[in-house]
Amino acid sequence: MAGFGSEDSMKLAADRDLITLGKRLRHLRGRRGLTLAELGERVGRAPSQLSLLENGRREPKLSLLHRLADALDVSIEELLSGEAPTRRDELEIALAEAQRDPLYASLGLGHLKVGRRVPNEVLEHLLGLYGELRSRNARRAATPEEARLANAALRSRMREQDNYFPEIEVAAARTLAAVGYTGGALSEGTVMSIVSHCGFTVRYVPDLPRTVRSVTDLRHRRIYLKRESVGMHSPRTILLQTLGHFVLGHAQPKGFADFLSQRVEANYFAAATLIPESTAVPFLTQAKTDRDLAVEDLRDVFSVSYEMAAHRFTNLATRHLDLQGHFVRNDETGIIYKAYENDGLILPTDPSGAIEGQRMCRQWSGRRVFGSPDRYSIHYQYTDKPNGTHWCVSHVDPNRERNFAITLGVPYADSRWFRGRDTTNRAVSRCPTGECCRRPPSELAGRWEGLAWPSARANSHVLSALPPGPFPGVDETDVYTFLERYDAE
Repeated sequence: MAGFGSEDSMKLAADRDLITLGKRLRHLRGRRGLTLAELGERVGRAPSQLSLLENGRREPKLSLLHRLADALDVSIEELLSGEAPTRRDELEIALAEAQRDPLYASLGLGHLKVGRRVPNEVLEHLLGLYGELRSRNARRAATPEEARLANAALRSRMREQDNYFPEIEVAAARTLAAVGYTGGALSEGTVMSIVSHCGFTVRYVPDLPRTVRSVTDLRHRRIYLKRESVGMHSPRTILLQTLGHFVLGHAQPKGFADFLSQRVEANYFAAATLIPESTAVPFLTQAKTDRDLAVEDLRDVFSVSYEMAAHRFTNLATRHLDLQGHFVRNDETGIIYKAYENDGLILPTDPSGAIEGQRMCRQWSGRRVFGSPDRYSIHYQYTDKPNGTHWCVSHVDPNRERNFAITLGVPYADSRWFRGRDTTNRAVSRCPTGECCRRPPSELAGRWEGLAWPSARANSHVLSALPPGPFPGVDETDVYTFLERYDAE
């Protein structure tokens, strides 16, 4: 996975830093008119060792860096600057970095060693071709099969680490500390302080392109968004999700799996900022002690959506409360849009192991909440399943386009810690291995089998590839036209 937490990405960045340092060292030595031997005498190192540094093949100790800076009569900051000293060096660094990219390596070309006689124009042409190669690869459409596999792999990763990302928790905590956060729900002023701390400004506009939640102008460090909520996402949530990409060091996605991982990480950052670990854990710990855990309380205390509160609970529950559970987001027909579990819940899956797009059992809480007398009230339920009983709480989050049910559940034994454990709602499900939902009741089937011919609603997305581009589904022409319109302001 590219971006935050990726070992490959961090190694690539470290290699680039060493190459840049080597270029700067050679440039500064040449400016002083020193040979490697002469510089070596001044710092007490053999010329061969300094040659390795200049070629980016050895990481120097801090003490040596200080001696080199003194010998070259520059500050340590100038020596360690991340900027290439000349345009030529910039091109050579970029080409070296390109040749380490697996996409470049897939061409099967031998390593190109650039000599001083190679003109800058040749390097610019090579980098231009590499840039087009990356662009075309990013525009390649992902198939539904690739998307399902990516979702299944991501869900497996989340389960393995109990949906807890310690690096992102640290990044969110540092961001909050930098703006003086002390506790409670984040105010508008605190959110704006975070924006400023990250080096951005915000502009609310009425004509944001339809395919995006926000647009970031990196040239002017300006984030555009609407004041109205987009689905279940409030403007401050969208703003923090957008900032999450930059705080976590995300690069442009290299494919759908990369895009999906980055979105999950950015969403996690927003949740960890709006519901900080430092204040949420004591709150939840006390609620567990009182046997009164409730998603709605987490929602109300931190002024977030029910969905964010439920999902954030899963981030913290196993690590801090010794509780395992599951989270599901589904529509009224039972189609699953998002799910997570580490409590043994058996979710319906396709042959690739993906659960997105699968239909959950009619007896499960996320389906039955839509049939309750007041579908917008909290619905508690025990469900006997093939591998045990689960207690669940479901809530319908109203949406302008369609309603979604958000469900948080735990094994029966852990229901004792939650509000709503005394519910009398109970159901029996044999899914996903049984036939209780895959076939209609025998009486209905006997009356209508062979006498019905439904005209199915076409789900074109099932048959087609996912929208191409580094950011799937985004109309780049609309985005660029939008930025052009506001560029002069």
